[in-house]
Amino acid sequence: MKTDQDVYCYLVLAVYILTFLTGLPSNLLAFYTFLVKVRQRPAPVDVLLLNLTVSDIFLLIFLPFKMVEAVAGRWPLPAFLCPLSGLFYFSTIYSSTLFLTAVSVERYLAAAYPIRYKLRRRPAYAALASLGLWLCSLAHCSIVYVTELQPGSALANATSKDLCYDDFTPSQLRVLLPVRLELGIVLFLVPSLLTSFCYCAFMWVVVSSPHICRGKKQRAVGLVAATLAIFIICFTPYNVSHVVGFVQRASPAWRDKALLLSTFNTCLDPIIFYFSSSAVQHSCCRFLAHLRGLCSLPPLARKVFYRRTEKLAPGRPWEQGMSLGGGQVCCSKL
Repeated sequence: MKTDQDVYCYLVLAVYILTFLTGLPSNLLAFYTFLVKVRQRPAPVDVLLLNLTVSDIFLLIFLPFKMVEAVAGRWPLPAFLCPLSGLFYFSTIYSSTLFLTAVSVERYLAAAYPIRYKLRRRPAYAALASLGLWLCSLAHCSIVYVTELQPGSALANATSKDLCYDDFTPSQLRVLLPVRLELGIVLFLVPSLLTSFCYCAFMWVVVSSPHICRGKKQRAVGLVAATLAIFIICFTPYNVSHVVGFVQRASPAWRDKALLLSTFNTCLDPIIFYFSSSAVQHSCCRFLAHLRGLCSLPPLARKVFYRRTEKLAPGRPWEQGMSLGGGQVCCSKL
């Protein structure tokens, strides 16, 4: 009989597999699109979105480690991979919040101050800002190594590899809980407030402008809605657990479930890519058209099928068209 823990492991594995299968193809398509655009005609927003795509791909690359852990019910891999995977796993979550905030600031400046921003915008500035955001997230999340190297941890004790970044000792929690609170404030609360302000002002400028067409206004609404949904659904529960853990002086029991929601940002970020970049929209259309061509019948099979349809359909061509109902056309004529 399956226990609740077994059911939870299967649920975690299902979420990881779904995230991997949906997030990896879409992010690889977006990565290729932004890479081509940055090489040909770089823009600051494309540089930021390219780094956001790289962040998602890094998380997806290390996600199979989490799948193995979910299947085994413990950490079966070498001990040194535990803090390494944890570093990339957590840093990519917070780098996503930072790059989403950077995109919102760029969109706000481009809409509120179009002339001054156009004169001063440089892709090199966006590249330097991206480097700073990467260093910020990696430096903050290096607490994974600090925690795991303390006495009593899985990495410090080579004979204990059953748990990875879990079941902390009181000495570890004394270091970890304040750092988690700082992560929630600096890398989530401040970016979320800044993002909300920028997108509220951005929407006000876009919606109130009579010179912007309806299609662009709809894209702006989709961009803002997708971004706020990612912050609320993916990032808020996990960062709330930092506050609760700091108050209770212990990790909340539901922290793992909140962390599970954070992986969904790799599936939702492509929606932001779609609304932020016309190049991604064109790439999606070309990909869907190519996929539709692969799923259609080959020319020879289509020709045989249409000839057989003509033989089976009685009457003359115009009678066939009338029998199909007025303006409809027989499939042999398509």
